[in-house]
Amino acid sequence: MCGRYTLMVDQTTLEDRFDARVSNASGEPESITPRYNMAPGQQLPVVMDDAPDTIQHLEWGLVPSWADDDSGGLINARAESIAEKPSFREAYERRRCLVPADGFYEWVETESGKQPYRVSFEDDRVFAMAGLWERWEPATTQTGLDAFGGGVDDATDTGPLETFTIVTTEPNDLVSELHHRMAVILEPENEREWLTADDPQALLEPYPADELRAYPVSKAVNDPSTDDPSVVEPLES
Repeated sequence: MCGRYTLMVDQTTLEDRFDARVSNASGEPESITPRYNMAPGQQLPVVMDDAPDTIQHLEWGLVPSWADDDSGGLINARAESIAEKPSFREAYERRRCLVPADGFYEWVETESGKQPYRVSFEDDRVFAMAGLWERWEPATTQTGLDAFGGGVDDATDTGPLETFTIVTTEPNDLVSELHHRMAVILEPENEREWLTADDPQALLEPYPADELRAYPVSKAVNDPSTDDPSVVEPLES
C-alpha cells in the first residue's frame, strides 16, 4: 500500500513540472509549501483529468459518490480490480488524476518494531502516482414541515467533498523487500495518457527498480503531525 508520501519541492518547481498552476476549483490562486509527511485525511495537491492545467487540493481517502456518509475514505485502489470494483469503477472510467510526489514511505517489520523506509529516485525528482478522484455530496434531509413538502430543506450539509485515492500494483524487486504492494509511478510521457485514455490499464505496472532507492528513516515519521525535513534524512548506520 501507499499510506504516506513526500512532496518537498517549492511551488514554482511543481507548477513547472506539471505545466499547471496551483488554484482552487474557482480558479483562484492558492499556495503550497514543501511537505515531508503527507497523510490520509489531509488536503493534498492533485492534477485532475477535467482540469489538467490546474493543481488542486483534494482530501486523501476516496469516498464513493454513492456512499451513505463521508467516513472511511479509501486511500489505495488495487490496479488489478479498479475496472470492476464498485468503489472505483466509475472513477476509473471518468475521474482519474495525477498525484505529485517525490517519495513514499513503507514500513518493515523488525525485532524492534516497524521500521519506516523512504522510496524515491536517486535525485529526489518529482513524479506522478496514478490516482482516482471522486465527488461525494451529502444527502439533503428534511425536517418539520419539510417532511410534508411545505418547508425548506434543512441546510446542515457542508457541500460536496472531493477526494482521491492512489492506485497500487505489484512491487518491483526493490519495494518487494519492504511491502507486497507499491504505488503506480507513471512515466512522464504516460501521464496525459493516464488522464485521457479510454482504458489505460497497461500503464499500471511496477516501476523499474534500478531507478529507485530505498533507505531507512526516523520513526518520527510515524506521527503524521511531524512534517519537517528531519523525517526524510537517512538513518545513520
